[in-house]
Amino acid sequence: MKVLVTGTAGFIGSTLAKRLLARGDEVIGVDNLNDYYDVQIKKDRLAHLLPQAGFTDVRANLEDKAAIDQVFKDHRPDRVVNLAAQAGVRYSLINPQAYIDANITGFLNILEGCRHFGTEHLVYASSSSVYGATTNMPFSVHNNVDHPVSLYATSKKTNELMAHTYSHLFNIPTTGLRFFTVYGPWGRPDMALFIFTRKILAGEPIDVFNYGHHRRDFTYIDDIVEGVIRTLDRVAPGNPQWDGGQPDPATSKSPYRIYNIGSNSPVELLRYIEVLEECLGKKAVKNLLPLQPGDVPDTYADVDALIEDVDYKPSTPVETGIANFVQWYRDYYKV
Repeated sequence: MKVLVTGTAGFIGSTLAKRLLARGDEVIGVDNLNDYYDVQIKKDRLAHLLPQAGFTDVRANLEDKAAIDQVFKDHRPDRVVNLAAQAGVRYSLINPQAYIDANITGFLNILEGCRHFGTEHLVYASSSSVYGATTNMPFSVHNNVDHPVSLYATSKKTNELMAHTYSHLFNIPTTGLRFFTVYGPWGRPDMALFIFTRKILAGEPIDVFNYGHHRRDFTYIDDIVEGVIRTLDRVAPGNPQWDGGQPDPATSKSPYRIYNIGSNSPVELLRYIEVLEECLGKKAVKNLLPLQPGDVPDTYADVDALIEDVDYKPSTPVETGIANFVQWYRDYYKV
């Protein structure tokens, strides 16, 4: 297939592009190399893709409609995976406009490209953050998610609503993937595992929010990518049993699907840090703090729909995933 992947200099996008190229797909990669975090690691991720046959590198902002239209016009992708976004819950409290521009205006431009150039299937990144104030666990795609607690979460919920509208109006198959706390080699430097590793090795204290008691459904990067590929290969169908009297948020009469991709096995943050300490061979100095605004205490993914539809459940334990990350980190930073 010819697959357009946005965010190919990103953590998930670069790993996905590698997998698609390895199986023989052609990948058109779009990224703007913004400086939300260290641009060098983005360039280094891309360096693994640029020499490969079948990879086309495009520099563009999602919110630049003319540029995105041109990408669709020039390449006419069979399928699209939209991973590019302004990430970060806490940053959305500081710079909300960035989330409207990239995540909402940018996503509209992707939907319009799919509409006008005959895309077979659009898969896009949503987030576990859409569950917001929900405390009914595990989080199920069949439950409503109408109480987001950050603008980042709101932008991802908005993507799901926009996708449904385009599936309904224009019969575009769309699949939204709610990722749960992704970690692993080539990860994002703004995320906890990266920050903790750097500070522990430097002997600096780490900020541990909610006093370390919140739980996260930490999901290893390879498990996320496997879930993306399996859902990409299964074009979203309509649900003939869908009932407007008892509407299922995860499906529709239109070709529309929502899935959680999570480990289905929450780990307390203190345990996560403990595993990291074991892998580093060094204890952390913990600065225990209350829960941050915009954060949720716990995440826990119900992945029954993913198992039922694509026969897949993430399975990498944090002990394995963190060890792989630490080995990569030491190699990459020569520490």
